[in-house]
Amino acid sequence: MKLWAYIILVTALGVPLCACGADVAMLRNGFSIRHQRREIIGSVTRLYLGSDSSSKDIGYVDVPTDDIDHFEPDLSLPAGATRESSRKLPEVINTISSRHHLDPDLISSVIHAESGFNVRAVSPKGAQGLMQLMPQTSSQLGVADPFDPGANVEGGTRYLRALLQRYNFDLIKALAAYNAGPQRVEQYHGVPPYYETQAYVAHVIRDFNRKKLAERKAASLKAASYHKAPAHKSSNVNQVAIPDPTQQPSR
Repeated sequence: MKLWAYIILVTALGVPLCACGADVAMLRNGFSIRHQRREIIGSVTRLYLGSDSSSKDIGYVDVPTDDIDHFEPDLSLPAGATRESSRKLPEVINTISSRHHLDPDLISSVIHAESGFNVRAVSPKGAQGLMQLMPQTSSQLGVADPFDPGANVEGGTRYLRALLQRYNFDLIKALAAYNAGPQRVEQYHGVPPYYETQAYVAHVIRDFNRKKLAERKAASLKAASYHKAPAHKSSNVNQVAIPDPTQQPSR
């Protein structure tokens, strides 16, 4: 069945809706349909395209349920949305990192690896926001809105700080635990043998090292231009070696 054949406009709604938020239905024929909410009616799934339930003209799409492969969260910004929070993000990171005595470059590198600085990012497993907090973790950390940049970075930074303390400031173990969970790090006495976790740890450390090297180079150039010694900038976590993703975890 062609995609255009699904689309119908209605003038009134007399059925209960499944409030699922903005999602994308991935069809088996390769098409995708962004929708606000959905409802199963017999053998079809009705995808409501509008967001205002009070509207008299809400578009919906009736799709045979068997034609839907799966659903994914919609990570795109709504039309007309702005990125005010993105412009303020460096200030948010600096303030929160200072509060928890961590290098802001480290937090920035974690955010880069976790969400690519997408405030509305949602992973297939349900992790949310900039630092990809799982709902249970958000609840434990007191993060009411994981899509609020300040709240998410505060929660994620506090969690990472706790992991660093747990592993005596071993950054590699802390990052592995952030990605795979502390229980896996303890089970394997180090980075677990999961390619995703090994690649994640290497990605964060590589990005962090790059920032530190660029910072030192800039400081050296500035010192040379003013004929002064470079200022020493202390940080809680120093440049570290990148682990080999193919290496077996330490025991």
